[in-house]
Amino acid sequence: MKRFLKAFLPITLSLSLFLTGCGSGQSATTPNTGENTQTETTAPANPEVILATTTSTQDSGLLDVLLPIFEDKTGYKVKTIAVGTGAALAMGEKGEADVLLTHAPSSEQKLVDEQVVINYNLVMHNDFVFVGPASDPAQIKGKADSVEVLQAIAGSEAIFVSRGDDSGTHKMELNLWKKANIEPSGSWYHESGSGMGQTLTIASEKEGYTLTDRGTYLSMKDSLNLDILFEGEASLLNIYHVMQVNPEKFPLVNGDGAKAFVEFMIDPETQDLIGEFGIEEFGQPLFFPDAGKTMEELGM
Repeated sequence: MKRFLKAFLPITLSLSLFLTGCGSGQSATTPNTGENTQTETTAPANPEVILATTTSTQDSGLLDVLLPIFEDKTGYKVKTIAVGTGAALAMGEKGEADVLLTHAPSSEQKLVDEQVVINYNLVMHNDFVFVGPASDPAQIKGKADSVEVLQAIAGSEAIFVSRGDDSGTHKMELNLWKKANIEPSGSWYHESGSGMGQTLTIASEKEGYTLTDRGTYLSMKDSLNLDILFEGEASLLNIYHVMQVNPEKFPLVNGDGAKAFVEFMIDPETQDLIGEFGIEEFGQPLFFPDAGKTMEELGM
């Protein structure tokens, strides 16, 4: 009997300690302190933001860099409609987009004055350049200004490919022809009716000239047989603004999402990314950040 008790008591004591530990509600493993818990961005009530923009922001690859960052930070998902600036502004006038990113300040100002858009902010600039075949049949390289460039092209009836799509680039081109007192027409003047990338491709295939923003040209340069033949004129500055469509005029637009996108584009971190874009691949930036500046500071 004594041997039985000696054998039984240690077992009973061990069992008692085990049951006490289980009943305390405490795990025998290290407690979860919450240190590994990940914080996720809360999805907005209306997550889709419709961005109407010029083709150059997409063709250059800039949006491919910026939009994923915006979406990760905010939880919004951007539906991009890349068209000419004229078409993008028309979408804004109809309330068919939430936010606009365009490059035709005089046309944009009309929408600002009519309060179709609000939260109008300068974002960045690059410039327009004339490109053409290295053989330069119209001999525009070295001309004094854009007037002489267009006079040489029209005078020699060298092929010129226009966007022809009411885009910001097309508006600039038409203003330059007007300044040169020339109404372009004839078999040498082609209208692509397309975005900047496609227009550059057509000009390259036809060995013609065209007016392009520098960013899109540099991003496509390796696939084109076109050189920059005229650049640097002050009037060729290409200025981009971002703005949200006024939710008081168009109640169905995503005002919160549009405001978030505007704030993202003018945020210092985004502005740094814009200024760095293109340097590694092309040795120069494709755009120059301008948030907080005025048109007067840009010489306009």
